[in-house]
Amino acid sequence: MEVEIIAGLAGLAGLAIGLATGLAVRVSERAQRAPAPAATQGALPPGVASVLSVLRSSAVVLDGEDVVLRASSAARAFGIVSGDRLVVDELLAMARLSRRDGEIREAEIQVGPSRPRRGAEGRWFAVRVAPLGSHGLVLVLAEDLTEMRRVEAIRRDFVANVSHELKTPVGALSLLAETVEGAADDPEAVRRFAGRMQYESVRLTNLVQDLMTLSRIQGDEPLPELRPVALDAIIDEAIDRTQIKAAAKNIEVTGGGKPDERVRGDEELLITALRNLIDNAVAYSPENTRVVVTTRRCDDTRVEINVTDQGIGIPGGDLERIFERFYRVDPARSRQTGGTGLGLAIVKHVTTKHGGDVKVWSKEGSGSTFTLRLPLLKPVGRSAQADASTASPAPPPS
Repeated sequence: MEVEIIAGLAGLAGLAIGLATGLAVRVSERAQRAPAPAATQGALPPGVASVLSVLRSSAVVLDGEDVVLRASSAARAFGIVSGDRLVVDELLAMARLSRRDGEIREAEIQVGPSRPRRGAEGRWFAVRVAPLGSHGLVLVLAEDLTEMRRVEAIRRDFVANVSHELKTPVGALSLLAETVEGAADDPEAVRRFAGRMQYESVRLTNLVQDLMTLSRIQGDEPLPELRPVALDAIIDEAIDRTQIKAAAKNIEVTGGGKPDERVRGDEELLITALRNLIDNAVAYSPENTRVVVTTRRCDDTRVEINVTDQGIGIPGGDLERIFERFYRVDPARSRQTGGTGLGLAIVKHVTTKHGGDVKVWSKEGSGSTFTLRLPLLKPVGRSAQADASTASPAPPPS
């Protein structure tokens, strides 16, 4: 009897184990057929996040409902993404088309500034939109082209402006030469036209010289052979080189300020920069006025040179652009004064090359003040004396 009971219990246990094993196999098969959690709607496939983190372009991943799953900080900073939404309509339309037909799309688009302000034109991007897997995910990559476009525009403007500026004196010289040839029997006309030819040749020479100076200083290479330079000597020489133009308009150019300040730099370039500022002050000032050049120490490390005039001033809207090459506030007046349009660009590059900066204050009808800030030369003598005072005394001779 006991044997039969034991045999029955063993049979029931075997049946339970068989049922449990079958159920486990069923569950395993269903788990294998189910999609991996990382590939489900609303999640990034494995490894995608790591790849996106090292891309230089702004990256955005959208799910099947156009919700942003991942966006780089640059994409948010440029105004491509706000919250969990792609806010550029053109990009959103491209993403929906790529999700629908599986095609990769490329385009160049302009995105307006996130905070609209006067003169802001937004940024340009080269965008590439592609489907990411088979679950409705879309990848949007945007590379910022703004700086490249700006450089290309500057290059085009530079070539066009140089061509125009060279064409004017060259054409004038050619026309004047023909006129002189036809007026060979009129000595007075020949003298008059010869004087005009000399004026145009000087203008052409100045333009070529300014172009050579600008090409020398606008690169990233440091200036060679910088030497200690006394600002007094620079100011005196720059004023001396502008005396003829100033005297023609009865404008008094004076210098003053703290003497004996010294900087490390290229003396000729510093004189050129300061002369350009004084020339501009004289050119845009009425007769019988003054131009003052002063120096002032900002602190223990920097000194500034100020050039102040009583001229016509500069409109507020032009202040940010006056240091651009060939930019002129009043093109007609600038050509009358014989300017090349490169003077202030040279001033900016020379100052930057010497580790300084240039600023301008101006008000229409009240004149202008241009300020060059330069790093002071380290007082070698003072440091040597300090070293000598801290050094231990020499031992007495034996």
